[in-house]
Amino acid sequence: MSRCPERGRPPRGGWWRLAVLLVSVSSLPAVTALLEGLYCGTEVCYDVLGVTREASKAEIARAYRQLARRYHPDRYRPEEPGDEVSAEKFLLIATAYETLKDEDSRRDYDYMLDHPEEYYQHYYAYYRRRLAPKVDVRIVILVTICAISIVQYYSWFNSYNKAINFLVTVPKYRIQATEIAKQQGLLNRPKEKGKNRRTKEEIREQEEEVIRDIIKNKIDIKGGYKKPKVSDILLCQIVLFPYYLTRYLAWYASWVYRFTVCREEYGDEEKLYIIRRFMKMSQAQFDDLDEDTKRTFLEKRIWIKENYEVYRKEREEEMKLKMATDSKMKRYRRWMKNEGPGRLTFADD
Repeated sequence: MSRCPERGRPPRGGWWRLAVLLVSVSSLPAVTALLEGLYCGTEVCYDVLGVTREASKAEIARAYRQLARRYHPDRYRPEEPGDEVSAEKFLLIATAYETLKDEDSRRDYDYMLDHPEEYYQHYYAYYRRRLAPKVDVRIVILVTICAISIVQYYSWFNSYNKAINFLVTVPKYRIQATEIAKQQGLLNRPKEKGKNRRTKEEIREQEEEVIRDIIKNKIDIKGGYKKPKVSDILLCQIVLFPYYLTRYLAWYASWVYRFTVCREEYGDEEKLYIIRRFMKMSQAQFDDLDEDTKRTFLEKRIWIKENYEVYRKEREEEMKLKMATDSKMKRYRRWMKNEGPGRLTFADD
């Protein structure tokens, strides 16, 4: 009857098998770290180029140039019949070089070799780098803002020129500009003689230019047709936003301290500001009002909420009465009632 081995001791020859198993396990990280579809696939990029992991950039570049000259599809000549190398070999060499020449890509690849168990993170790092935009996003945003600002300024400038061209044709402004030009001596010039004498067409063009310049300088156009300013474009607004925000916060803190904490009396400027807020008007719209209207606001004390409600109701009643008695509004209401914009009729030819 054969004797059984003692409990807790491996059978004969077991130590040798255990040593082989340990050696195999120690080599697993280098094998399992090679994932299909990432970098060089199942090949080690360092082995593809024939360099070590401690190789410098110069050594990696030198090895790539040597292999590229040797295995380029246009230059490769097999030494033995049947020893054909397809373009996949050259593509593998190029992939290895692209992986190892960049510091960040090489760092990710070395981390994959050293930590094969984190294969999900390796896929994420690889495709994040490949799919990331090659151009800095900040540059793209800056170029986009600059392009929008240029289009914005060009559009405003065209609108301003259209407004000036229209005002030049209005008799009221044209007569006023002509009188100003005569007072400044821009149109009362002595007649020219000799070679320097100009034609009637040239004189007329010069007079038109003088009138146009006076209208430009004397008339303050507001709203969408106002004269464009560089400070109003998007790029300048973004750059100056911290300055505007700081000014607003300082103004708001001063307002709270003066009129809420210290209980100071409102001045005319503060009263008009409150009135403008009640009317929900922009600063440009409020500035277009004449001084008599603003003085009326102050006399009626409509910066007080109760007074403003009374004033608003009075204005609504006046507007209703005007619409009821105005002949144009009567015709408009009759047209809306009988025909309206949505009614289909046959045209009488």
